[in-house]
Amino acid sequence: MNENYAVGIDIGGTHITAAIIDIINMKVIDGSLYKESFDSNMPVPEVMSVWEKAIRISIENSKIANIKGLAICMPGPFDYENGICWIKDQSKYEHFYGLNVRDLFRETLKHSGDSPILFENDAVCFGKGEVFKNVQNRNKKVMAVTLGTGLGACFIDKGVSISSGELVPQDGEIYNLSYKNGIAEDYVSVRGLLNHYKEVTGKNLNNGLELFNLAVAEDKMAIQVFEEMGEDLALIVSSWLEKFEADSFIIGGKIANASEFFLPAFNKKINEKGIEINVSVSTDNEVAALLGAASMLYTVSL
Repeated sequence: MNENYAVGIDIGGTHITAAIIDIINMKVIDGSLYKESFDSNMPVPEVMSVWEKAIRISIENSKIANIKGLAICMPGPFDYENGICWIKDQSKYEHFYGLNVRDLFRETLKHSGDSPILFENDAVCFGKGEVFKNVQNRNKKVMAVTLGTGLGACFIDKGVSISSGELVPQDGEIYNLSYKNGIAEDYVSVRGLLNHYKEVTGKNLNNGLELFNLAVAEDKMAIQVFEEMGEDLALIVSSWLEKFEADSFIIGGKIANASEFFLPAFNKKINEKGIEINVSVSTDNEVAALLGAASMLYTVSL
């Protein structure tokens, strides 16, 4: 068994991405990244067949014979320690509820019980990946968020995810924090952006990309909606940046691609709060998630 390499796996509602990670140097092995789209509501054996294919192709393309283990980035709700899926009524993985996914991996891959299979929340994987791919961040306190269909967050202190205590919100989550007339995710998410645009224009859009394209075309209301989301994000995270004493704030997720429209408003509001912090936007969410997943095995290997 090679202690230096692991399979990093990012599993979403419609895709799986796998790559072989050098967990000493925290980098993806050239040619090993493989991505496959699928319907997560297929029967369990069919989903597992897609996952097995992605992992097998990734390993074959890496030309590395022995792998330390699997490190898997999964959406919640999920029992990450025990590997049990609790996703329900989310239009994804409808056949996986209550199943032990670790056991499914072992059965499908004929995986040795001596080799670890570890799971972590997708937002935490993103944050850890951003920390571990930059050596300078490994001794810092970092808060990271993922902006997309939902609002994910994590708090990383010296490479370790913090999800309890007075310095972070309950479970390290901010999506469900009370905000305005609802919760944070009602305002900072694709749904929040589209709802806001409908409120100010009366027009329904199909997805976030349509809104982004309108902003690029200098639609004033589309730009305003992004700007106000940036202000909302600042107001939601500011108190936690201060409590956690974060050195850096990192933004990821699909909405991060529209940062030119919301980041100035975010920074302005943060400055008005008197918070001095390094703010950055991830340039590669997918690789960050894979590195963050593999960092669990980096810790194990120390």
